Amino acid sequence: MNIQPTPYDHPDAVKLNDAVQAEYAVGYGDEGDITPLDAGMFAPPHGLYLLAYDPEGRPVATGGWRTQDENDHGYADGDAELKRMYVIPEARGLGLARRILAALEADARAAGRVRMVLETGSAQPEAIALYTSSGYTPCAKFGHYRDYPNSRCFAKPLV
Repeated sequence: MNIQPTPYDHPDAVKLNDAVQAEYAVGYGDEGDITPLDAGMFAPPHGLYLLAYDPEGRPVATGGWRTQDENDHGYADGDAELKRMYVIPEARGLGLARRILAALEADARAAGRVRMVLETGSAQPEAIALYTSSGYTPCAKFGHYRDYPNSRCFAKPLV
């Protein structure tokens, strides 16, 4: 698998974002994640967006991080927020999410971020298992969904 930096608004990234949004809609019975995002949020050195391609050149997984600092949405200075981690069903179980997660953590650390944070939901037990097995622990809720009962927030020190 080839994992490479790709703009968040690249057609392949948009395709996989549409796929993850469809899964969110099924899991949560709504329109998906409506957290405001744009390509500039993932531009280095304030973020990074990665796509994984299979040997045939098909996009199969994504993930990104963006800079966050203390604000009224519950973030803290030095945070890097993980967004849009997704692996297509046919490529699950190959370790892609774990590889992307490690690359994003390393990049955020190199950019001077001190903590990686993420929000997921109770309908995503596989995501929660990935994060907890990767050293993430529950933390105070933050972000767009901080007041939703099925929201689950996690954090991991990067220093």
